[in-house]
Amino acid sequence: MNAIDGARLLPWTSWDGKPCYLLRGNGIGYVSRLADRVEAEQLASAAELVEDSGRVLADRAWTPGEIHLLAVELNAHLAKVLRVSESRGARLLVLEGDLDGDDEDDEDDEDGGGFEAPPVA
Repeated sequence: MNAIDGARLLPWTSWDGKPCYLLRGNGIGYVSRLADRVEAEQLASAAELVEDSGRVLADRAWTPGEIHLLAVELNAHLAKVLRVSESRGARLLVLEGDLDGDDEDDEDDEDGGGFEAPPVA
């Protein structure tokens, strides 16, 4: 779980490198939507870097400096992807907890509920 129970880990850090969190809400506010866009951009950028690095390594015509730069870039992108996965994993645990708590209510629900899974970003 997050350092702040029920809060969303944001895909950026504070000016001094500390994690930033968004208190749990309905997920449609400005900061939440901005975080979704930043996460999507970070994942797309990482996927592009994986493709590029595969081509660079396949060519086998690189200098030690190019390999070092590639390792630095891969490390930075991997850290961002890890942060996104931690954030999304924590939100899935919260969602799972919400669903587990709703099971008791669903037993008494005559129409069978009406839960619709949230879209996957």
